[in-house]
Amino acid sequence: MIAYEIICILFCGSLFAGFLGSLSGLGGGLIIVPLIVLGLNVDIHYAIGASLIAVIATSSGASAAYVKEGYTNIRVGMFLETATTIGALSGVFIGLLLPAYALSLIFGFILLYCACSSFFSIDVDHLALPTDKLAAIFKLDSTCPPNSQVYHVQHVPLGYAIMFVAGALSGILGIGSGVLKVLALDRVMQLPFKVSTTTSNFMIGVTAATSAGLYLHLGYIDPLLAMPVMMGVVVGSFFGARLLPHIRTKRLKSLFGCLMIIIAVQMIYKSLGSG
Repeated sequence: MIAYEIICILFCGSLFAGFLGSLSGLGGGLIIVPLIVLGLNVDIHYAIGASLIAVIATSSGASAAYVKEGYTNIRVGMFLETATTIGALSGVFIGLLLPAYALSLIFGFILLYCACSSFFSIDVDHLALPTDKLAAIFKLDSTCPPNSQVYHVQHVPLGYAIMFVAGALSGILGIGSGVLKVLALDRVMQLPFKVSTTTSNFMIGVTAATSAGLYLHLGYIDPLLAMPVMMGVVVGSFFGARLLPHIRTKRLKSLFGCLMIIIAVQMIYKSLGSG
């Protein structure tokens, strides 16, 4: 396969990854890593390095639009980033101690968990929730467009702990850990789903940048992989950000869940075969 064909594959795959990543808050790494590992047979550590660059690009491409539209809860994002950044630094060193097949296996099970969780949603009356004491102290409560519905952030300590784990997964797997971020924001801290996905998008860039700096230092970021990936996710995340206010959440989660199951099975099969 000649160079320009590889670049086209990476760009098109990353375009799709950026589109879904900006809509779901997962960052696109869940698509990028399997694409590079399974499609191009590249070592997973280099795939993770390119994925981290993609996650930063997705966050940058989508967050500006989401903040302008009023969906992103910036206070929550900045508060929780302290946990994810510390977790990301810890995760990088853990990931470097594990063999490639073990990383692939972990990645596959993370995908399965993500897929299963996408088929279940809990409807919450955000107006009926009480005010959390810590959320009140840090002024984390906000409103959600288009009707400026007030919501109260819940279970701040538990959400903070989950964000540390999410940061560690970012360092280990290079996925931006958006799956845990969205689940923590949506189900634990009880933010509206679109606020959860947009706030996750806002956060994942900072978390991924922490991990990417260490991967760059260790030589695991290849510009030939990272450049087309970055360009694709920026374009894809731009279109995803424009579509978010008009898309039905349940349809998106079902589509994404089916896709994750297919990729997860492939990743687990590959890891068991090489282990």
